[in-house]
Amino acid sequence: MHVPPGKKQPVQRHCEYTRLRQNPLMPLRPVNPPCPLCHESITLTLASAHGRRYFDCPRCRLAFMDPADRPSPEAERARYDTHENDPSDPGYRSFLSRLLDPLRPLLPPGSRGLDYGAGPGPALQAMLEESGHPTRIYDPFYAPDPIVLEDRYDFVTCTETAEHFHDPEREFRRLDGLLRPGGWLAIMTEVLDDQADFGAWYYARDPTHVVFYRRTTLEWVADRHGWMVHFPHRNVGLFRKPAEGERQCQGPPSSSEAPETIRPDAGG
Repeated sequence: MHVPPGKKQPVQRHCEYTRLRQNPLMPLRPVNPPCPLCHESITLTLASAHGRRYFDCPRCRLAFMDPADRPSPEAERARYDTHENDPSDPGYRSFLSRLLDPLRPLLPPGSRGLDYGAGPGPALQAMLEESGHPTRIYDPFYAPDPIVLEDRYDFVTCTETAEHFHDPEREFRRLDGLLRPGGWLAIMTEVLDDQADFGAWYYARDPTHVVFYRRTTLEWVADRHGWMVHFPHRNVGLFRKPAEGERQCQGPPSSSEAPETIRPDAGG
């Protein structure tokens, strides 16, 4: 296999996983934390970087930080307080437009939405409302109003938030419960490149980034919930929840049951 200059030879971790699963003489005692997305118990070591350990799930392809290395809520909030998400900053607006520009044509006039994980500066809310879409915000640190989680929305945006999910399986079930049938979920998060050096990746340097998605991971999430998905940009995924009466997408072969949706009245 030819590897371009500057790229790392990808580690064949799937071969190790297959060997563990298929060898009847080798006990399957989990030595690494289970995957927080699909709950696969046999996960593989990905890297040790910046004083933290990271693991790789061969089932859903999520990469994740060792739960023991996650920051405390106080440290997490202190990190977020340094973010400069000024709604009037043209550069920040241009950054958010990577998600908003492909989403906007999909929304009927007057569609109501929620910006989930809005952060200290709800710039996307302002941009959506300027486009004629009333938008509420939710953030566990800056806008922790549980009332907004009791409604359903035509669209939900989630920009630079999914990488902070400590329990991504629960978060995606919640997002599904927040969407009306036929609604759109728009996610922006950097995508893991297997040929890059994980420890040198700027996304891994942030101690509040605890999960990392490959495109195949996001496709797994879509299959798990019966959503359709397309990727207008490398780091943007647009997921559509089927309307009532539409046939849902087939779930992944490894999932024998549909996931329980966290309904708005279930709380946090």
